[in-house]
Amino acid sequence: MIRFLTALVATLAMTGCVAPLGPTAPEGAILLAAGEGPPDAVDGACYGKDVTPAVVESVTEQVLIQPAQIASDGAVIAPAIYKTDTRQRIVQERQEYYFEVPCTAIMTPGFIASVQRALKVRGTYHGPITGEMDARTLKAIRAFQLPGFNSTILTMDSARRLGLIAYERPEEG
Repeated sequence: MIRFLTALVATLAMTGCVAPLGPTAPEGAILLAAGEGPPDAVDGACYGKDVTPAVVESVTEQVLIQPAQIASDGAVIAPAIYKTDTRQRIVQERQEYYFEVPCTAIMTPGFIASVQRALKVRGTYHGPITGEMDARTLKAIRAFQLPGFNSTILTMDSARRLGLIAYERPEEG
């Protein structure tokens, strides 16, 4: 079944229907095909998308079913009876968020080798420079982006901070 799904996704990716799945997408996040993204997407930019789960809180309380029966002298004839009531409530709704990423056309072995070198200089990558988006590289990307962004997908912001993508000049006005 997994081979079928992998083949299906690869076929769809070649036809341009979806972005190719690969080792750059963390669990739960997806890379979007060029032209897909948030409503305010920049033309020609590529995006990743992830969803933060809802935050659910369990509330447990004791509900009085029958009050205690007390004799006139203050002695307890029958203790109070309580029922435990547990319910859940959503503290924060789930949220979809988009983030700009380098497009797949940029993610060549040469670019990935540059990512590895830049992360090595910053002390988060400890493997050989292979030009492959392997587990060590993904782990280093996550470490570099933490604590602000917990993902193995290299964001455009991180690529810029690594000096791999030029900052765009603000429009003169």
